[in-house]
Amino acid sequence: MLLAIPLLIVPFALYNLAMTGLFGDGGVAVLDSEVMAVNMLSGTTWTMAFGDLLILVALVLLFVEILKATRPGSRALLDHMLSMVLFVVFLVEFLLVQGAATQIFFILMTICFIDVIAGFAVSIRTASRDVSIGL
Repeated sequence: MLLAIPLLIVPFALYNLAMTGLFGDGGVAVLDSEVMAVNMLSGTTWTMAFGDLLILVALVLLFVEILKATRPGSRALLDHMLSMVLFVVFLVEFLLVQGAATQIFFILMTICFIDVIAGFAVSIRTASRDVSIGL
């Protein structure tokens, strides 16, 4: 059952925890707070903000979710349904919550949508390979 929980709930939870003030003052300003800075050979400094880190985490988890979609069985169906529920929660929060109306949250919601579509596409594709007609 725990394997069916969509991993993209992690960036969703981190975003909402950041908005409540767990990672600083809270609000949209925490998304621009610097997480790390690296001096490059060119002499410039490359910085990563908290919002950028959330997107990076979501992309890594999207890869894992697509790998999870390739497994056969009834757990995959539950995983797809929970991913769809998570996308609906993303969409409702984006439309109704003031702190979620940011480009970072929109990108996270789009990543979740890609997870839903890719999960169904991969499952349909692998299911069609499992069907043997006898030819």
